[in-house]
Amino acid sequence: MDETIAEFIKRTILKIPMNELTTILKAWDFLSENQLQTVNFRQRKESVVQHLIHLCEEKHASISDAAQLDIIYMQFHQHQKVWDVFQMSKGPGEDVDLFDMKQFKNSFKKILQRALKNVTVSFRETEENAVWIRIAWGTQYTKPNQYKPTYVVYYSQTPYAFTSSSMLRRNTPLLGQALTIASKHHQIVKMDLRSRYLDSLKAIVFKQYNQTFETHNSTTPLQERSLGLDINMDSRIIHENIVEKERVQRITQETFGDYPQPQLEFAQYKLETKFKSGLNGSILAEREEPLRCLIKFSSPHLLEALKSLAPAALVCRIQKLLCYSGSHSQGTQDPSSWQKDLYLLFVPLYPRC
Repeated sequence: MDETIAEFIKRTILKIPMNELTTILKAWDFLSENQLQTVNFRQRKESVVQHLIHLCEEKHASISDAAQLDIIYMQFHQHQKVWDVFQMSKGPGEDVDLFDMKQFKNSFKKILQRALKNVTVSFRETEENAVWIRIAWGTQYTKPNQYKPTYVVYYSQTPYAFTSSSMLRRNTPLLGQALTIASKHHQIVKMDLRSRYLDSLKAIVFKQYNQTFETHNSTTPLQERSLGLDINMDSRIIHENIVEKERVQRITQETFGDYPQPQLEFAQYKLETKFKSGLNGSILAEREEPLRCLIKFSSPHLLEALKSLAPAALVCRIQKLLCYSGSHSQGTQDPSSWQKDLYLLFVPLYPRC
């Protein structure tokens, strides 16, 4: 084991919290149970790391072994990356092919290695019919940088792949080409979905979260729930408030259900429309190009923020704004103010107007 591999393993182990170290090392399955029992995990971490590096040297760990450890660490700490979603599609009339994981790996690796002389590609399969891919990029003249890899999570026999955001955007087209060809699809597009929470993105694209009213199991009638009304108010006002709040609660239940929402941090709202006017000589009406607008939002938890807007009577305003614009939006950090949570994700959640 050369010094670069030893340093790579050392840096990876140093990132792992001590309370997770044993679990991750066992999942790595490179060091035997007997070897791990020789390590005193109660001593200082620097001493533990040195002992582990010595054991790895005895087993002649390779760069592939080190990459596997890094993948496992990332599986435990997915939130440290921002994840993008790519959607692939078949060509017209193309049939769905049987998926062969071995063929997928070979094809994906060959495409990258033909385009780049120096690239390291590692795979790790999971129990969810998914394969984690770690790509350390190099160039024709430089070795792969093991400390700035790209991670890809692809679910077999689905058109979706999740990739960690990378500063090396020049490699994005090549990555998309490798995914498309290896998975036997025709084209690939990047969706407007971004989050640090990979499980939430999966729940959205695979429609695994309880969204519609069929999932609502409450048997308490709306009239019997607390509506926060003042008993001294005029009976007609009370009646109007009850009707309105029942409607708001019903829409909220039908849209979100009673369960925790997938966690999104980013969102963007796209508008493309043409101006129509009955007036002659209108500058906007004569414009051939459509009006285009892109608004970006951020929040620690966009869907829960939107869900909380209904009791504030903001649902109708949001719904009308989005329906009139005819736009399409998806979820894509860094909280700013609650106003930023207002407008976005009701297009995919609410029925079209």
